[in-house]
Amino acid sequence: MTQQVKQGLSTGSMGHHARRGVIGFALAAALVGGSAGAAFATTGQDSGQSTDAHVAVAEGITMTGLSSGFTLSGIPGVVDGDTSVSYNVETNNVAGYTVTVQSQDADLVGTGLNTDVIPIGTLKVKNSSGNFVGVSDASTTLVHTQAERSADGGDALGSEYQMLIPVKNADTYTATLDYVATSL
Repeated sequence: MTQQVKQGLSTGSMGHHARRGVIGFALAAALVGGSAGAAFATTGQDSGQSTDAHVAVAEGITMTGLSSGFTLSGIPGVVDGDTSVSYNVETNNVAGYTVTVQSQDADLVGTGLNTDVIPIGTLKVKNSSGNFVGVSDASTTLVHTQAERSADGGDALGSEYQMLIPVKNADTYTATLDYVATSL
């Protein structure tokens, strides 16, 4: 009996190709049978699971695209004005936001050996009430406010400046202005 089992498992007189065919058929039958059995075992059953997706949206505000500078020009005694500074504010705060401006410098200062200065308060900005007021280095000036969030992509805004050109040396006088957007 042992001999017969060994012969049944041995290649014996079968040809090389016939053996491969028998082995291949046996493997295919086992795989198909195994797959069919596994598919049959799960038919009608739900083996899936679920997960919850959470998106935590934080409150935020950004200011982008602030103009790098502007120039008011003219001869002494002439008022020059312009919508000189543009910027974009985007926030999701439903209460809205404000935009303020404040000078880093007490004076607009000339270049080189020029010792003349122009007090910063003579540079005027249109405030949120529509009036031109002097820019300050000691306090902020409210230039925009709104009681709702911005549009998607932000709100395109601008500030208008003017100055009565003073009697000073011919030069370009400079001060740095800080813009700050704050959500309410």
